[in-house]
Amino acid sequence: MLVSNHEPTPSSFELAKMSRLSAYLFLPACLVALAVSAPAMSDYALEIGFRLLLLITLAEAWNLLAGYGGLVSLGTASFVGIGAYALTGLMNKVGVPFYLAIPAAGMAAALLALTVSRAVFRLRGLYFTVGTLALAEALRMFMVNYSGFGGASGLFLSVDPPGLLDLFWIALAIFAVTSLAMTAATSSRFSILLRAVRDDEDAAAQIGVRPFRIKLIAFLVASFLMGMAGALQGLKVGAVEPYGMFGIQWTVNVLSIVIIGGQGLRAGPIVGALFVVLLSELLADYPALHLAITGLILIVVIRFAPKGLVGLFQRRQRALGGTQ
Repeated sequence: MLVSNHEPTPSSFELAKMSRLSAYLFLPACLVALAVSAPAMSDYALEIGFRLLLLITLAEAWNLLAGYGGLVSLGTASFVGIGAYALTGLMNKVGVPFYLAIPAAGMAAALLALTVSRAVFRLRGLYFTVGTLALAEALRMFMVNYSGFGGASGLFLSVDPPGLLDLFWIALAIFAVTSLAMTAATSSRFSILLRAVRDDEDAAAQIGVRPFRIKLIAFLVASFLMGMAGALQGLKVGAVEPYGMFGIQWTVNVLSIVIIGGQGLRAGPIVGALFVVLLSELLADYPALHLAITGLILIVVIRFAPKGLVGLFQRRQRALGGTQ
């Protein structure tokens, strides 16, 4: 009687399930470790960690829109700015504590998204992209010229901002909320519907999917997260002005992070943010060279790795698996 020496091996589905389970356990463990070790970190490490968490939050939100939903928005700055101004107004005029003002600022950004959604969703593809850019520029010019929000000089917080350690913990909490929202959005039936709308909106509508509703949910969630990130930035600097909070640099930074890391991939924003922040720190004394190198990297990634560094790594892993 022949007895096989080969033990049963898990199927690819089981391996994928184990991989997702490991990721779900790994991320909370990392967050807890960061929260516990934060008091022992230097000011420089806290500053870099805060910046990293803020950019990852923004990049995750943009990735939900563009990577999973095909809604390539250039209006990130509009929601960042609204979040920052909403927090400042709530704390100065109403006396709302910052831990309530931050989610309220996210809701203000979501309300803006709800208000403009019917207009921008009439546009598709490149026209949607241009429409969101026009929205951000229009808001910036309005804030510059309207004295009720401080005009070009902006507004100052009437209370002292929290310390750097507290800001790091707040950024960590917002990142945890973002990760939960992204996990729920990308591992549920909603993710399938969103990708269906991304791939062919008309075909999705013909099989019963409601594209406007699906896009609106993604738009509201992303805007809420961007608004909270903007509020946190406003809380940190203690002053908001239209050129900084509504500046195009927010949009460019987030777009660069997701393209370099990998759009439509869960790990893309994290890897992209780590790469961009590390590069900026290495070239901090050479700003012109930093811009040139970042632009060159973007061109190379778009040409040779459309799915970013994470996609390139996954493709390499599959190639190695195929040769074994």
